[in-house]
Amino acid sequence: MASEFELSRNITIGQYVPTGSFIHQLDPRIKLLVFTILVLAIALNTSYVGNALGLLLSIYLFWVSKIPVSYGLSGIKPAIPFIIILAVLQLIFQGNVFSGGTVFFEYGFILITSESIRLVIVSAVRFVEIILLSSVLTLSTSTTELTHAIQSLLSPLKKIKFPVHEFSLIITIAIRFVPTFAIEMEKMMKAQASRGADFGSGEWWRIIQRTKDMLPIIIPLFNIALSRAEDLILAMESRCFTPGNERSAYSVYKALGRDYIVLIIGLLISLLLLFYPFPY
Repeated sequence: MASEFELSRNITIGQYVPTGSFIHQLDPRIKLLVFTILVLAIALNTSYVGNALGLLLSIYLFWVSKIPVSYGLSGIKPAIPFIIILAVLQLIFQGNVFSGGTVFFEYGFILITSESIRLVIVSAVRFVEIILLSSVLTLSTSTTELTHAIQSLLSPLKKIKFPVHEFSLIITIAIRFVPTFAIEMEKMMKAQASRGADFGSGEWWRIIQRTKDMLPIIIPLFNIALSRAEDLILAMESRCFTPGNERSAYSVYKALGRDYIVLIIGLLISLLLLFYPFPY
């Protein structure tokens, strides 16, 4: 049961692990651009071989960033119920969408074919790959670097009066709040378990029962979220933050030759995943 309360260990998105690796030293703008391109390429790839290559690439990036792969895989654990529900829904309702393939089961509106099974497997692997890539990005990039990277890449939108700085700040705050909420939720679960609440005694596949067990902490979690948001507002106001004003940056990033090499490699891998006719 103790593992049920270690939520912060299973949240990899929004954390930062400064290992000083090659990926950590890359220009955050190039890093964000490459990861975005890779995620889009993986999301559009529908073959077994292509997604297997994407999964190997995701694991390899963990090795290059000197972050334990086991830590990255632990971030998939909270998403397992969602992956299972998505797989079941796709298996039941997607059989009539794709034509062709071998029919394995048909009853009423339920049609299970080889194409729907392929969709289920590819979607599950694709979901894992996106989680791993997102984890590598946030584990190797600090919140400040990520904010500047988003702001720099979206800076052309300033010409149409788009609030680039405010948008990038919102995105990074949302990402940073993920581990914060996990820690607060972990504290509440431990506090209620010490008072006799039942957490973690049911099997992991009993999704409905486990959801009911989590309901008593939903409202306190919302209260803590609002309190944290208020503290953040006061902190920003105390630092004279004014939306819409032009802001200077303490750190000025300059892409080096290695950054452009990584960008070219990322583009080539993305084009390979998108356009190469994999046999399966």
